[in-house]
Amino acid sequence: MTIPAAAVAAIAILVTSATTAASIAEEVDDPRDVVRLKDGGEVRGEIVKRDDRSVWVDVGPTVVRFDLDQVDEIVGGSGASSVVVDDGTLFRIALEPVELSPKEHARLLGPAVIKVSTPSGLGSGVIISPDGHAITNAHVVQNETALRATVWFAQGDGTLKRTDIDDVELVAVNNHLDLALVRIMHPDGGDFEFAPVQGPEKLDIGQPVFAIGNPLGLERTLTQGVVSTTQRNFNGLTYIQTDTPINPGNSGGPLFNTRGEVIGITNMGILGGEALGFAIPARYVKDFVRNREAFTYDRSNPNSGHIYHLPPSRQRAGGPSILDDATGG
Repeated sequence: MTIPAAAVAAIAILVTSATTAASIAEEVDDPRDVVRLKDGGEVRGEIVKRDDRSVWVDVGPTVVRFDLDQVDEIVGGSGASSVVVDDGTLFRIALEPVELSPKEHARLLGPAVIKVSTPSGLGSGVIISPDGHAITNAHVVQNETALRATVWFAQGDGTLKRTDIDDVELVAVNNHLDLALVRIMHPDGGDFEFAPVQGPEKLDIGQPVFAIGNPLGLERTLTQGVVSTTQRNFNGLTYIQTDTPINPGNSGGPLFNTRGEVIGITNMGILGGEALGFAIPARYVKDFVRNREAFTYDRSNPNSGHIYHLPPSRQRAGGPSILDDATGG
């Protein structure tokens, strides 16, 4: 059951009163999770379970559940996902990622989502490595080399600083998958915040998901929905179908699960349809990144490596007339 405000206060007093002066002095090293509530209360304990709606905290004498609507912030030992480098790749995968609300994920992962602008339009993207490699859609950068990335850097006071970066390199493009890899140069030479990509694919119809992007230029817009189907076929490729609102400008942005993993890259919706959005699954993204050398962008030869022109179709049946001679047997 949901804990009423009075009970929350009592539990907070119970937990706080059990904290010694010595442990308060060592609060920075306290391994327990901290659940800060919107009414100003604070509960310390071990988070034993959480999902996109609730969190369960073992406070010693009992386990209590809080609706995430009551929670302002969760910090502590088990509250953050650890990430590792997948050998030979640019992207990172989270180890034992935890369930959080879209609000919490937006705070943690928001700086990894960027806006990609060109002279002909704009889209979204997501940074997948601390050195500034980011994924967007091929159609966002199609026929363009003058790219600009808008990045939001987290500040010490919890705010975000909007920064335009013109030093953007187009690394690889795969028009068949509609994916592009770019690299953004940090203005201060530091590391970027990045989002982990889902490891083994785990998709279920009805699971909650959310997207962050720049629909119609409205920067840092978060929309929520569910997975409508996990494998929708278009032209021989499968896509994640979602009822999460996807609009022009969302293209290239991430579709997240409630564990904070990029499960897809949003790339299209059906014109005139309602709640019919689609995302390129993470498995295609990872394959593209692993094999990026095959799709390396060559400024001097844009067709090299990733565009193959179809041969002209035969206009009439039969062979060419030049072959109609006595040698034909």
